[in-house]
Amino acid sequence: MNSKIFSLSCAIITSFIWGTAFVAQDMGMDHIGPLTFTSARLFLGFLTLLPFFLYFDLKKIKQGNYNLKRILVYLIFIGFLIAYGNALQQYALLYTDVANTAVFTVLYVVFVPFVSYFFFSKNIHWSVWPSILMCLLGGFCLTEINNVTVRLGDSIALLNAIFWSFHIVFISKLLKEFNFPLTIAAFQCLIGSILTFIPALITEEVIISNILLEYKEILYVGILSSGFAFLLQVFGQQNLGPAPVAIIFSLEGAIAAIAGWLILDQFLNEIKILGIILIIIAVILSQILPIYKRV
Repeated sequence: MNSKIFSLSCAIITSFIWGTAFVAQDMGMDHIGPLTFTSARLFLGFLTLLPFFLYFDLKKIKQGNYNLKRILVYLIFIGFLIAYGNALQQYALLYTDVANTAVFTVLYVVFVPFVSYFFFSKNIHWSVWPSILMCLLGGFCLTEINNVTVRLGDSIALLNAIFWSFHIVFISKLLKEFNFPLTIAAFQCLIGSILTFIPALITEEVIISNILLEYKEILYVGILSSGFAFLLQVFGQQNLGPAPVAIIFSLEGAIAAIAGWLILDQFLNEIKILGIILIIIAVILSQILPIYKRV
């Protein structure tokens, strides 16, 4: 399979898993707090990927000549971003619904090109900008247009989008120096789990029996969303630039809105359906237009 098609497929599957995971995230805090939920899901994600790391990557890393201290600094920073990107997402779900949280989260599609350009002087194909505008318009359609007041949960989700934008950019930077997707995915989860577990002990009641009450939701987001989806994210970014891949990932907003409608009875009207269609068109354009050299 063509490497770019493989990465594109991984990015689309990632968006689907992340989008459906919003429902499980919303349902998984009946007995535990946001930080506890985040720490549990990330640790389970690490355990899911650990056997694959030991089998596929460990020996290769030992035989290679890598600046492990520099790589560790990258992993700690990425782990911090994934920890509090997820945690803020959980806090947002306490105050607003699945569709709004997902829509404001995918505004990272706006921030990624700016981070890439202003921090790393990375050239951006012109087609990214109209695609971003379409994503913004689609996201606006997915929100409650008749209620323009930005609620607390929406503001938290917007802040969360900034964390994810830096996460996407720095994953791409790390892959250029250390092309081991399994290792990156596994250890960002471990570091993120530690960084949320410590404040959870201070601010929340971390009780094993309560965590087990949410085992279905934690298993879904831990194994699929935190484990395999974060791995697929890294695979997706191997052959796709940060800005285009962010647009693909923004599909999670549309998928989350559909999942919330089907599972949680959060109704989608014609305007919201239009928003979903706009986001899908933006994703397609961002991938097709750069193929043609004359464009």
